Amino acid sequence: MSIDDFKPRFTRTEIWKGWQRTPPKPERQIPYDLQLITLRLADSLPASAMLSLQQEVRAQPPQERVLYRRKRLDHYLQQGHGCCLLKHPKMAAELADALESQNRKRYKLIAWCIMPNHAQILLEPTYATPRIIQGWKTATTHWMQSNKEALALETPGRLLWMRDYWDRYIKDEQDLHQSIQELHGTPVSAGLCEQPQQWRWSSAYESG
Repeated sequence: MSIDDFKPRFTRTEIWKGWQRTPPKPERQIPYDLQLITLRLADSLPASAMLSLQQEVRAQPPQERVLYRRKRLDHYLQQGHGCCLLKHPKMAAELADALESQNRKRYKLIAWCIMPNHAQILLEPTYATPRIIQGWKTATTHWMQSNKEALALETPGRLLWMRDYWDRYIKDEQDLHQSIQELHGTPVSAGLCEQPQQWRWSSAYESG
C-alpha cells in the first residue's frame, strides 16, 4: 500500500485480534493511534547541546515550550553529532530490515527516514509501543556488536541507542500529511540531498 492510499482510522477500536499465541494474562487494549517515533543513537546529543536547549526552552512562553523544544531537538539532531553510525549503508540497512520485519504484524509502517545519528518512524501500532521499539533496538544492537570489527564501525560504546525515545500522537489527517512531509524532508533540511526522493534510507526514496 502506498502512502497516498493509506487511510488512517482515528477512532479508537479494540486491539487487533490476530495473534498466534495466548497471552498468560489479559493484555491492555491498545487503540489504533498513529505515532511518530524518534530513535537516537547514544551519542547523538552532547551534554552541551542539551544544556543549551534547556535554557532556550525556559526562555519561551509556557504555552509554546513543547512545540519549540521539539523543533529545536530536530535541529540539533540534524547537526550530525556523534559517531553517526547509521550513515554506514549496512547499519542503515539493518535498521530498515528491523522496521520491515514486524510490519503488518505488530504495526502498520506508514513512513520512515533513517538519518546518520537518528531515525524517525511513523506507524500505527497494534502492539505495545515500548516492546516494538525494544525489538528494533535489540536486533540492531546485536548486529552492530557482531559486525563492528569486520566493518570497522565507529560505535558510540556498548550502548547503541539512547535508553529513551521521543514520540507524539498524530491528531488528525492534516497532521498526518504534514508529519509525513516533514519526515521525508529531514535529509533535505540537513543538506544531505536536494529532494526527498534522493535519500536512500527513506520511504520516499525512488531509485533510478
